[in-house]
Amino acid sequence: MKRDLTKGNVTWTMLRFAVPMILGNILQQCYNLADTWIVGRFVGSGALAAVGSAYTLMTFLTSVITGMCMGSGALFSICFGRKDFTRLREYMTASFALILGITVALTAVSFLFLDPILGLMQIPADVYGMMYAYVWIILYGLAFIFLYNYFSFLLRSVGNSVTPLVFLGVSTVLNIVLDYVFVAVFHRGVEGAAEATVLAQMVSGLGIAAYSFVKEPALRLRREELRVRAGLLGEIFSYSTATGIQQSVMNFGILMVQGLVNSFGTAVMAAFAAGVKIDTLAYMPAQEFGNAYSIFISQNYGAREKERIRKGTKSALCIVLVFCAVVSAAVFLFARALMGIFILPEETEILDIGVNYLRIEGACYCGIGVLFLLYGYFRAVGRPKVSLLLTVISLGTRVAAAYALAPSFGVTMIWWAIPAGWALADITGAMLLMKKNRAEQAL
Repeated sequence: MKRDLTKGNVTWTMLRFAVPMILGNILQQCYNLADTWIVGRFVGSGALAAVGSAYTLMTFLTSVITGMCMGSGALFSICFGRKDFTRLREYMTASFALILGITVALTAVSFLFLDPILGLMQIPADVYGMMYAYVWIILYGLAFIFLYNYFSFLLRSVGNSVTPLVFLGVSTVLNIVLDYVFVAVFHRGVEGAAEATVLAQMVSGLGIAAYSFVKEPALRLRREELRVRAGLLGEIFSYSTATGIQQSVMNFGILMVQGLVNSFGTAVMAAFAAGVKIDTLAYMPAQEFGNAYSIFISQNYGAREKERIRKGTKSALCIVLVFCAVVSAAVFLFARALMGIFILPEETEILDIGVNYLRIEGACYCGIGVLFLLYGYFRAVGRPKVSLLLTVISLGTRVAAAYALAPSFGVTMIWWAIPAGWALADITGAMLLMKKNRAEQAL
């Protein structure tokens, strides 16, 4: 189902478009959540720590791919808003070739340097072997992650947010079933969990690629459009790379924090692994709403609908603030029950550490919610470098404060450094947005 986001009621249009994206991203998190829950219950806390840390690493690696697909998707949306389908298909060819090449290179480098990478993460010796085995298999799925994300952002850019959800739903169910069979029935440990995830990713990647060409005539490439034009490749590279770097910087900062967390031992590592899953799911709807808002802005920017952009921004801000306030209260109040989903009751030390983490994060989700909107806005209006700047500020503050304070004052300082980074980036982004609006009004 395709939607023209340049028409209709602003709030209702954004919400209807965003809901399938939100559900899809929650399902995407279920890939690793299934691994985490099943290995934690059937293999042990060491396997839980290994898979949790692997999730942080793989999120960093895939962020490059996802970010570049996201950047290309913004250009696709602008073309769709202008109804310039020829340029849209030319962008498709150039971006596919570029991001596929980067995916192949990233996969090869990851295989070659896996040992040094894990060494930098300060993985404890008791979980190193399990994490190495898990990541080695998961790396084979990067090509399928590229396929799914590329065609997902392509379909969303032309107003179809439902089809990516359908394919992701099928592969998520398959992943959970295979997880249980490989780990609980065949006792293949973390290797079985990784194999289940790669097989499920293959289904979603190949499936959505086939659908896009069969069911979307406007996206079928003509022979003359299969040629990669150097000028377009440079434009795609400039735009997509800024978004790709933004996503990788974001997750590199998280990876650095993960390394510091790991230095505090297996209990903190396991608590953080479980806490991050809950934390991420809690504000994930706000993140994906920010992406939907970005596509809304892109289409209207291409169509030069300035008034819809203004109204959409006000509406999106109200929605995100209300949602984040409610979720913050829920996570703060039910932190121990949420940790109990992943951690056994007798693991009291891990539970206490995780509850402390969630209660600090739980009070501050409005900060990250606003930041997601700022990222999406600047990406949509052709200024992805501003989104990159805000990411550097947010993650730079988080990493610097954590490494400066945690060794002396304890692991709680790592938790407090995260919302501090969000707040500083929000203030900077708001100032830049107001400056942009004043400049436009002066014209």
